[in-house]
Amino acid sequence: MELGLYTFADVSPVPGQGISPRQRLRNLVEEIKLADEVGLDVFGLGEHHRPDYAASAPAVVLAAAAEHTQKIRLTSAVSVLSSDDPVRVFQQFATVDLLSGGRAEIMAGRGSFIESFPLFGYDLKDYDTLFAEKLDLLLKIRDSEKITWSGSLRAPIENRGVYPRPCQGRLPIWIAVGGTPQSVVRAAQLGLPLALAIIGGEPARFAPLFELYREAARRSGHDPARLATSINVHGFVAETTEKAADIFYAPQAEVMDRIGRERGWGPTNRAHFDQARSPRGALFVGNPETVAEKIVAHHKIFGNDRFLLQMAIGEMPHDKVMKAIELYGAKVAPLVRKETAKESSIDDEETADTTA
Repeated sequence: MELGLYTFADVSPVPGQGISPRQRLRNLVEEIKLADEVGLDVFGLGEHHRPDYAASAPAVVLAAAAEHTQKIRLTSAVSVLSSDDPVRVFQQFATVDLLSGGRAEIMAGRGSFIESFPLFGYDLKDYDTLFAEKLDLLLKIRDSEKITWSGSLRAPIENRGVYPRPCQGRLPIWIAVGGTPQSVVRAAQLGLPLALAIIGGEPARFAPLFELYREAARRSGHDPARLATSINVHGFVAETTEKAADIFYAPQAEVMDRIGRERGWGPTNRAHFDQARSPRGALFVGNPETVAEKIVAHHKIFGNDRFLLQMAIGEMPHDKVMKAIELYGAKVAPLVRKETAKESSIDDEETADTTA
């Protein structure tokens, strides 16, 4: 199982307060560089168009990170495809792919915020159609150097080439979802890998979505065993579980309360937070052993191929994030890889016994 990180490059929602966007982005490149050095597999950067996030152009930041890293895969998390142009999205990530020597990916989604729609002149009534049409165009660009395409919400393309082409034969494109069954089925029918964001409740209750995904893929003629899945969650690692909880609580609670006020959620508190970091909760917070155990336990539930952790939430101090990345790569990852390797060995033995 691949292990990685993702972030939205959070800054203060009040301009002029807290860390500047310039410094946050410089810190972010350092965080990606360290994640590569400690052996993590993936780093994802989300796209937002709000004052509380510095990452409105993930491909630019990932291109900078490509020059400071060697092995780690670099992905959007997510690209808000509905309000962007698929030609430019492909060109940007093909460029990242060339700079990184074949390590770029696109994680496409409809977006959890709507600011980008009026910003770029799109009507929210076209929310679903925009994503479906633009995903179709993006996939055609990925699969063919020259394309002919037409839709209802974008000008047609007639036998035009899209350049540059990436190092990889086919630029990996994931579909990111927040729990909508229709989105899960769409990814399965297209034979695209699926990333599921889990930021609340009991993660185990999302397991039926992966079952739906694999069954829909099978019915569409795709081998589920060849389709990768990921869970993307919130969490933090420190030397002790108590320290991890104390560091992570305030920044994470501030962000969730701020978003909650916009969406009608009730405010959080420390009791809610502590419940969420229990073995059955959605937060992966603790010392390396605790976090590793929880990752392995949920791998048994989901059978996921990738696990991405969002640790830099809100105005998290850079030094604390760097220490957490070091622990994640140096201590959590080896424990998880050891246990999941055992699971894989057992599964192989059981398969051999069945076919013997």
